[in-house]
Amino acid sequence: MKKQIIKFCYRKMIDAQSAKPWEKMVYEDSYAEFRMQIQNYRQHTQYPSYGELTHYVPEAAQLSHRVAPAITGYVQQLNEVMPDILNNLGRRFMRFNHFQFEIINSHLNLKEKHQIAVNFYSVPFTWHDTIGNYLLLSFADENTGGEVATQLMQLQPFLSICSLQEDN
Repeated sequence: MKKQIIKFCYRKMIDAQSAKPWEKMVYEDSYAEFRMQIQNYRQHTQYPSYGELTHYVPEAAQLSHRVAPAITGYVQQLNEVMPDILNNLGRRFMRFNHFQFEIINSHLNLKEKHQIAVNFYSVPFTWHDTIGNYLLLSFADENTGGEVATQLMQLQPFLSICSLQEDN
């Protein structure tokens, strides 16, 4: 029987209404860093919003990469386990091996316009079966034959299968 190896991407959206302490810290520090980094573009007073600045000054698209280091410590606090993604027992289980930070919207003078996303990319999973609305998964690196620990998980908003590979 062929095994299907899959990876997930979870897009964690954070804005002024985010309520959890981790989200608030990421929000605050990414906005502070955005305000510092936007000053590297002399047109920032003419175009104080992220959308306008990236439209008229294409090199400003690098702002996401320049702001990302401000949140790296917070991502490390997660100990490589995705936030919010739970198995059917209500436990966080999905490990990730890299992330990507993205500024969706922001404004130099209007903090409430600051919106960001952290995209988490999972380690490989073996997809064993679909049971109703649930996926039966195991960590691909633990499939050595014989009994294997599994996770039962329901797909949810902002969680997607981002790669699929058939393995013999």
